[in-house]
Amino acid sequence: MTNKFDLLVDSCCDLPLSYLKEEDVQLVSMIINLNHKEYIDDLGKTFDYNWFMEQLKSGEMPSTSQINIGTYSEVFKQYINSDKPLLYIAFSSELSGSQRNAFSALRLLEEDNESVHVHIVDSKAACLGEGLLVKEVVNQRNQGKSLEEVLAWLDEAINKVHSWVTVNDLNHLERGGRISKASAAVGSLVKIKPIINVDSTGKLVSVGKTRGRKKALEKIVNETKRTILNSEEQTLLIACAGDLEAGEYVKKLIEEIIPVKGVELLPMGPTIASHTGYGAIAIFSFGIDR
Repeated sequence: MTNKFDLLVDSCCDLPLSYLKEEDVQLVSMIINLNHKEYIDDLGKTFDYNWFMEQLKSGEMPSTSQINIGTYSEVFKQYINSDKPLLYIAFSSELSGSQRNAFSALRLLEEDNESVHVHIVDSKAACLGEGLLVKEVVNQRNQGKSLEEVLAWLDEAINKVHSWVTVNDLNHLERGGRISKASAAVGSLVKIKPIINVDSTGKLVSVGKTRGRKKALEKIVNETKRTILNSEEQTLLIACAGDLEAGEYVKKLIEEIIPVKGVELLPMGPTIASHTGYGAIAIFSFGIDR
């Protein structure tokens, strides 16, 4: 079947590179900065993920760089007066300036060309929350749905993506300005674990806390159960930043208390993990409006 539109994602979707290749999905990559070196987050094509997780585990604090206008321009200019449009599902604009750069690149091309057939959609999600949307768009494209039909679906579906997250290292939240230095110090001392989700605007917000790792993992499973709809029709996605044992525990817990079609446990990509730290766990599903 010939695709009616091309699809572009950024590396924050955290889907396996093999899946993107198999489904003919294009990729643009974020940049990881660590120890004065730049690394391309290309979903493992050249990036050594296991090495990176060891760096996080040892306390390293990487930073990330947004995708620049030039990178987007190189992709978008292929769609000048093209017969086939491009749909770009972007990382939340509340968490990165990448999407703004994508719009800037598109506007610059439109100034000199009659038409550039590119559509940019803010996923208002991160990690496998963005990935959930991408996977469903791929399914719809494979079913022969038009770009207009997919855009209409996205308009409804984006606010139904739920992201329930807990982190094991408060220092990364403190560095990102989400908690104070004092709160990070005290919280680490008494083993406080925050419960985080992504709100309707695409921002990461702290919505609670528990004492102890196990309780935090159970909390995000229970919040997923509370907010999910039509669970039997869904394959839930779990993102795991290095701590596979915790990821497997959450997967088992979901399978015990939520009737689902399936559960996939996948690595949390380095761009997202740079801001959550080693041991972060996140669950993604479709449910009630955020």
